[in-house]
Amino acid sequence: MEIVKMYGPLVGRVLLVLMFIIAGYEKITDFDGTIGYMQAYNMPMTQVLAVIAIIIELGGGIMIAVGWKARWAAAALFIFVLVILFVFHAFWAVPADQFQLQKIMFMKNLAMMGGLLYVMAYGSGRFSVKT
Repeated sequence: MEIVKMYGPLVGRVLLVLMFIIAGYEKITDFDGTIGYMQAYNMPMTQVLAVIAIIIELGGGIMIAVGWKARWAAAALFIFVLVILFVFHAFWAVPADQFQLQKIMFMKNLAMMGGLLYVMAYGSGRFSVKT
């Protein structure tokens, strides 16, 4: 159990934000696809919002992974995910064939928000660049 106390916060941070880091990177490498996806949801200013999403996902994810300003990064990602919940995963308002997938995505985002709240409350833990 001592090994979990020692390395758990580091591994937990990395596992929590790995999806954000990958998603941010993929938004850069397929920027046009990202814009098209956002336009399909009738979002305004898609290019500006896509850049903001990249900064929050990639920047915030890396900040939490290394433990630098982790509480602030977790707060930014928490708000970002909260918006995503209702814009992209409103499972109650989709056709029946999409209901289960969107419900799973919604619940996954809630779980990530729980992890982000934990980082906001307790910080980055051991093996982090704290400031």
